[in-house]
Amino acid sequence: MEPKLPKSRFFIFLETHPVFSRCFIFILIFTVPYVHLFLWRAPSTFPSEIIFSVEKGQSVSSVANSLTDAHIISSPFLFKNLVIMLGRENGIKAGDYSFEKPISAYGVASRLTKAEYGLLPIKITIFEGLNIFEMASLFEKELIKFNSENFLALAKEGYLFPDTYFFLQNATESDVLSLMEKNFDKKIAKLNEKIKTFGKPLDEIVTMASILEEEARTTETREIISGILWKRIKIGMPLQVDVTFQYINGKTTEELTLSDLEIDSPYNTYKYKGFPPTPISNPGFDSLLAALSPKDTPYFYFLSGKDGIIYYATTFDEHKKNRALYLN
Repeated sequence: MEPKLPKSRFFIFLETHPVFSRCFIFILIFTVPYVHLFLWRAPSTFPSEIIFSVEKGQSVSSVANSLTDAHIISSPFLFKNLVIMLGRENGIKAGDYSFEKPISAYGVASRLTKAEYGLLPIKITIFEGLNIFEMASLFEKELIKFNSENFLALAKEGYLFPDTYFFLQNATESDVLSLMEKNFDKKIAKLNEKIKTFGKPLDEIVTMASILEEEARTTETREIISGILWKRIKIGMPLQVDVTFQYINGKTTEELTLSDLEIDSPYNTYKYKGFPPTPISNPGFDSLLAALSPKDTPYFYFLSGKDGIIYYATTFDEHKKNRALYLN
């Protein structure tokens, strides 16, 4: 027969004080579900895919209140006690925390005291030929801390290399610009020798590449058009390219009218000779290389027909015939 264990004083007290015993049982019945509800279950209003920010030096009480306001926890009191229980009452780590799905108050406290930010990399592909305005719109949809106005104020058109990037959810416009500019510098470094030999300023090369990016889709056509446009620059002939109107008013060749050709804009290459003041998009490597590899041909004119084929001409009369045949 097993020996009986001695009863604790607490249980002896409960046996000898039935009123207190009933009160204690009553409290247990009602508090245990309450603690379970607020400690181990996420609020029903817990937002999905939220980024919560803890500022440097922010107090536990302030964080608890902010979490409650954001519907991430239900009880600031229990959260503060959880932080103390975890032994880190002064150790909530500043930063941005990603909550992809609801978790318990204990889980929240644990993550905030261990600096488990949970930020996920977002894959964003920037295609060749996007301009900074199109990029800003794309980034603002994907990155919660991205500011389009700041981006547009800082971005240098033409020098943000199109590529596939991975950004954290809390990446800022400065983070984006830094990564894209470094990528451009890395890619352009491969062309340094060609640039030196070519003898043209980098800004003219990048601007030419941005025009080629919009005008043509193959390496061969880009090199032919590159030769035509550099010849026009050399003899002082206006570039007269339609693609710059996409930067002025968003119109394509088919949408342009005679009044559009009279628009007083430095990007109107019918009205003003030379290059527009900036690139009109962000060109890829092939277009940058084509700008440095102009093909010598007798042509001075070109157009893209409705069939998508580019037609070339040596004289303006030939060009007019091509317009009649392939555009009208």
